[in-house]
Amino acid sequence: MYVSEWENGKRNISDRYAAILRQLLGVTDAELRGGPLTLPPSVADGYDELLSRIDSASSVSQSMVKMFNDQTELLRTMDRERGASGLVDQMAGHLSALEDALNFAVLPNARRPVALALAGASTLAAWQAIDSGAVERAWRHYELAKRAARDAEAPMYLAHAMAEQAYVLCEAGRPALGVDLVRDAQRTLGQAGSPRLQAWLYAAEAELCAHAGMPDDCRRALDAAMASIPPGSDDRDPDMLSIFLNGAHLARWRGNVLALLGDGDAVTSLYDALEVVDPTFVRAQAGLHADLVQAHLARAEYDDAHTHLRQARLLASRTGSVRQRRRVDLLSARL
Repeated sequence: MYVSEWENGKRNISDRYAAILRQLLGVTDAELRGGPLTLPPSVADGYDELLSRIDSASSVSQSMVKMFNDQTELLRTMDRERGASGLVDQMAGHLSALEDALNFAVLPNARRPVALALAGASTLAAWQAIDSGAVERAWRHYELAKRAARDAEAPMYLAHAMAEQAYVLCEAGRPALGVDLVRDAQRTLGQAGSPRLQAWLYAAEAELCAHAGMPDDCRRALDAAMASIPPGSDDRDPDMLSIFLNGAHLARWRGNVLALLGDGDAVTSLYDALEVVDPTFVRAQAGLHADLVQAHLARAEYDDAHTHLRQARLLASRTGSVRQRRRVDLLSARL
């Protein structure tokens, strides 16, 4: 009688019987209690479902992978223009679909394109989590991105995920450990990366060195970034779609790093960057105005600092960026 009631969901399974049934059926407690109980001889049904999912994953076509990448690109654009706060559920669903496709793909030719798509989507989700102040979620997404990049045999994506993960350490108050992780990413990449990614890695190293109080290392990394960046106005790396970097972007980044060092030359670099910043990069604009606040404070130019603080606060609120709002609050306390 108990079995019939368990199967129909009319009676809960007691802890005593659950211990027996888990061993008998080879299931976890969550699986046992997660719904109406199904007893043998349905063992074959589990294999049928597994094989069905494997067959489905093996038939993921290039057009399906393109759809995954197009969805990532749409989410990236929405994040850039409106911020990450309203995209959490969409991003979670997107990652879940990609993970599901990868988990049941068997052979490398089916796994690699999906893994590459997952690596790119996971780093985007992780950066959004940093921006939202969800640092543990960001860390887990970066770990997922690294696993996917290794599965895809994509050293550029692996190095990028490692270097961005260093920012979680910096936000947590361990910038020196972040420097070590960025440098490990550079060693992992070696000479395999594009010049634009190499420049990005050097710039990330410079920023983290500035936070870690390593000014000489910081300036060396900045010089290396400036020497590596390809000429021209193109900013998208065709081999690494997560990277947006050209000379103008790097000038803003350089200004940010110099402002962290308290260098008076930061103001010139930052105003040059303000002249050419893409208006769709709203969060980047917020960061740029915050950089100018910091640079003007270093020169005791308080009126100019107030002007840019108002702009930084407005743009940070517009994107819902917890990270930028926290920075604005810290700068505001210094005025």
